[in-house]
Amino acid sequence: MDRAFIFDVFGTCVDWRASVAREVARVLPDVDAIAFATAWRAEYQPSMARIRSGARGYVPLDILHRENLERTATRFGVTVPDPEELTKAWERLDPWPDVQKGLAAIRTHGFVAPCSNGSIALMTRLARFGGLEWDCIVGAELAEDYKPAKAVYLTSAAALGLAPDQVCMVAAHNYDLSAARAAGLQTAFVPRPSEHGPGQTEDLEPTEDWDFVAPDFVELARAMA
Repeated sequence: MDRAFIFDVFGTCVDWRASVAREVARVLPDVDAIAFATAWRAEYQPSMARIRSGARGYVPLDILHRENLERTATRFGVTVPDPEELTKAWERLDPWPDVQKGLAAIRTHGFVAPCSNGSIALMTRLARFGGLEWDCIVGAELAEDYKPAKAVYLTSAAALGLAPDQVCMVAAHNYDLSAARAAGLQTAFVPRPSEHGPGQTEDLEPTEDWDFVAPDFVELARAMA
């Protein structure tokens, strides 16, 4: 095949908010699980920013998730009984309803792979949990950097043996697609209007003229036919 589709995962392929909250509720029943999950996720970009800036050397996202859990627990004034186990909540995220069928359809048009900030270990376990049938795993760990750093997109294309313009980045986040386009990739926007809950105000619509725009993965596959 001479074409590939690489996917943002957290938010685009899986519902991290409800899934992490489910695990938090199980471990910390007296805490507002949605608020805790949201606060934990809010540490995501700041923790990666230090690595992108060079202030800290690369470490896999699993380590950042564990450190961010400690910060969040401190803010909420709680003690997590088994932090390592709760950190694995990020390996048990439910796919959006269209993802499994849509991925299978998109796969008929080219290779499919996650291009996530998640580690290879995390993506492997998440794929097994959610039934995500990838051809391989690319992304941040190969580049030892974090999106939206240009190296993540270029390293992912190179790992597939393809030129950037033979690869399409699929994401629910406009900033991700903007960075991918700047690296020479094609782009596809699939909105996830409930990623951040009922009050979501960002990424409800495309902010640029992306190569493809579709309401879900199934329709995206049809648009590529």
